Amino acid sequence: MDETVGWLRERPYYEGQIRAHEVLDGGAARFEDVTLDSRLEDALQSRDIDRLYAHQAQTIDAVRSGEDVVLATETASGKSLAYTVLAFERAMERRATTLYLAPQVALINDQTETLSGLAADLGFGSGVTVEQYTGRQSRSEKQAIRNRQPTVLLCTPDMLHYGLLPHARRLWKWFFERLETVVVDEVHEYRGVFGSQVSLVFRRLARLCAEFGADPEFVCCSATIGNPVEHAATVTNRNRDSIRLVDTDDSESGPTHWLFWNPPEYGEDGWGSGRRRSSHTETERLFCDLVVRGHQTLVFTGSRQTAERYATESGKRLRERGEHDLVDSIEAYQAALTDDRRRAIEAGLQSGDVRGVWSTNALELGVDIGGLDAVILDGYPGTRMAAHQQAGRAGRGSDPSLVAFVAGEDQLDQYLMSNPAAFFDGDPEKAVTNPENDRLMPGHVRSAADESWLRPEADRHFGERFPEVVADLTDEGALSRRETDEGVRWLNNGSSPQHEMGLRTIDDRQIRLRGPNGETIAELSFDDALRDAHPGAIYHHQGRTYEVTDLDLGTNVAQLQTTWADYFTRVLHEKTITVEEDIAAQELDTRPDVSVKFAETEMRKQITGFQRFDASTGESLRAEELDLPETSLRTRALYFALPDDAAHALEAGGDLPGGIHAAEHAMISMLPTTVLCDRRDVGGLSTPLHPHTDAATIFIYDGYPGGVGLTRTAYEDAEGLMATTRDMLAGCPCDDGCPGCVQSPHCGNANDPLDKALASELLDRLLNR
Repeated sequence: MDETVGWLRERPYYEGQIRAHEVLDGGAARFEDVTLDSRLEDALQSRDIDRLYAHQAQTIDAVRSGEDVVLATETASGKSLAYTVLAFERAMERRATTLYLAPQVALINDQTETLSGLAADLGFGSGVTVEQYTGRQSRSEKQAIRNRQPTVLLCTPDMLHYGLLPHARRLWKWFFERLETVVVDEVHEYRGVFGSQVSLVFRRLARLCAEFGADPEFVCCSATIGNPVEHAATVTNRNRDSIRLVDTDDSESGPTHWLFWNPPEYGEDGWGSGRRRSSHTETERLFCDLVVRGHQTLVFTGSRQTAERYATESGKRLRERGEHDLVDSIEAYQAALTDDRRRAIEAGLQSGDVRGVWSTNALELGVDIGGLDAVILDGYPGTRMAAHQQAGRAGRGSDPSLVAFVAGEDQLDQYLMSNPAAFFDGDPEKAVTNPENDRLMPGHVRSAADESWLRPEADRHFGERFPEVVADLTDEGALSRRETDEGVRWLNNGSSPQHEMGLRTIDDRQIRLRGPNGETIAELSFDDALRDAHPGAIYHHQGRTYEVTDLDLGTNVAQLQTTWADYFTRVLHEKTITVEEDIAAQELDTRPDVSVKFAETEMRKQITGFQRFDASTGESLRAEELDLPETSLRTRALYFALPDDAAHALEAGGDLPGGIHAAEHAMISMLPTTVLCDRRDVGGLSTPLHPHTDAATIFIYDGYPGGVGLTRTAYEDAEGLMATTRDMLAGCPCDDGCPGCVQSPHCGNANDPLDKALASELLDRLLNR
C-alpha cells in the first residue's frame, strides 16, 4: 500500500488533495482455549477454525456463567462465532432455543445461510435447527416453520413486534418456554426512534419470558460506541451491572492506511470560496485508479441514486481507458435490490469476480463479503462509528489495506480535513434511545395488554410512567379494567394495536406519492411531505426526477409527474418555540453566569414558500409562496440566553441575528461528534429576543415528538459542543461563511442572515477564550 499511496501522490490531477496519511497498526491474533462439544469442534475444524479468539472465548465463558455480554469489536472480527457456539451447544444439550435479532433482512439472510451450513455439518440428530421468520414468507411457510420448532430463530425486531409476541401463547409457547439466549446483533443501530421503539418491544418480551418461566442471557454485538454497556442496558432493559463488556479485538489484522482526501475548491473567488468539486466525481476517479491497479475496492456513498449512477459512470470511465475486462466487474449494491441480486454481488466479492462496488450503507452491517483491498468513503458517513464500520470492510488477514475518506463540502467533512486528530484520537460517539417517550409508550403498553392481561407489577418493565399511561388508556377506552380474585387486570379493547404502529417511525400519518401512471412510488410522513412533496417540489426517486403537481391533504396523496428540471427546491419557513417546562439546568464552567437549560418545548412551524436553485451552480433562481397548514412538535431542547456582554458585542458588530443564527447552524452541524445522529435529526431556532428569557436565545431541539435523547446528550456536554464548534469555525479558511462552516442545506430562511465572525466571537465569549 505504500507504493499505491506514493503513486497516488505523484498523479498531477491529485496534487494537494491528500490532507493526511495515517497508518493504523494491525495486530497478531490472540487465542484462548474453550471446551466444545466434539461434534461442534469437528464442524468448526472442517471450516479451518481450530481455535477461538480470546474475545470469543471470553464471551462464551461469561454467558455460560449466567452473565449478559456486550461484544464490541471491529468489523469481521468473528463476533458471530461467539453467539453461534452458545446457541448450538444449548440446543444440542437440552433443545434450548435462541432468538437472533438483526435490524435488516439482508443480515438475517446472511446469518441464516451461515448458521444453517454449520448446523448441517453437525450431522443428523444434533438437535440444532435454524430458521428465519420474516414478512416475506407466506402464511403456509410460516406455519411450517412453527411446526418444525427450530432451536435457532432469526428475525427482525419488527417481526418480533407483530409476528411473535402477539401470538406467543397460542403459537410460540414452545419457543419462549425454552428460550435461553437472545442475540441482539448490531445493537448500535437501535437508536433514535427505532431504538426507542425496539427498547419497548424488549420490555414486552421480558414480561412474556417471565410469565413463561424463561430468563435468557443476552449477547449484544456492537460497533465501537462511547457507551456500549449503558446503551445495551437501555435497549434491552437488562441490569447494567450484570452486563460484561468485551471490547478487545483479538483477531488478526494488518496495517490500515488512512487517507484524508479533500477535493479542490472552485468558484469565482478561487481558493477560500468554500465550494469544492463534488466528492462523487473525485471518488469516481480514485475508484477507477484503484481498480485498474488491481485493488478490489468498495465505495460507501450516501444514497441509492448515487450508488447506481456512479457505478454506471465508473464502468464508462473504465471503458474509455480501454479496461474492457473490468467494466462488467463493477456493481451497485443497495437495499432495494432483490435478494438474489444482492447475494450474487456478495458472492462475487468473496470470489474476487466483482472488482469494485458502489454501495449505500447496506454493506456496512455484518453481511459476509470477505476482505477487500480498499474502501472509499464518499463523504463522511456522519459519525466515527460508521466510518470505522465501513472502513472495517478493508483488509484480509495480515495484509495491508487502504481507506480513503473523500470529503464533501459540509461542516463535519471540512472540520475533519482540518483536524484529522479529532477523528483518530476523539472519543467514540454515544448511542441514545428514549423508551420513556410519551408518544411511544402507550402503544406498547396497549400491545402488552393484548398479549396477556396487564398487572400492576408490569411497572418493573415499563417504568415509573406505567400507572399514568394505563390510567390514560383506560380513560380513553383503549383498555378495560377488570377486578379479579388475584387483583386488578387490564385488557386491550379493539383490534390488534401491534399492526397499528410501525417501529421505524413515530408519525402515524403517511402521505402517498403517486407517480404519473397512478402507482404509489413512495410514502412520506406528514411533516416530511410538507417539506419534500409540496406543490412545485422537485423529488428524486430511483434515478428519476419528478415535480409535485398537487398535494391533497384530504386524501393524503401527492401527485407527481416526470420532469427534466435542472433545478432543485428547498422550503422556506418561520418557526417559534415556547418553553413548556424547564427540566434541568447547568452553568458553563467557563462562564458561571451563563446557564444552559434542558426543557420540554413546543415548536411551531409554518412553511411559507419554497425556493428554486440551479442544480449545477447552486445559485438561487426564484421563490414562490405556499399555503400549507402550520405544524407543531412537542419535544425536548437545550437552550441558552446570551449574556449581556455577548449580546452587546454582536449588536456592536452590526448583526446580532446573523451571529446567533450562524452559531446555531454551526452547533447543529457538529452535534454528531457527540451523539450518533444525522443533523436532520435535530433542529434549531435563534431569536434576538425570546419571551421566556427576555434575551437573545439559541435553541437546539430534538426533531422527534417527545424527544429520543439526542439533545439530552448534547446538553450534558454543551461546553464540549461549543468548543468543537469554535474549532471548526476557526479551521475554515473562508471569510464570510460557506457550506463548510455556517451554511446549512436545511435552513428554512435561505441561510440569511449569517455572520461567521460574530458567531466565532459569541463562542469565544461563552468559552472565555
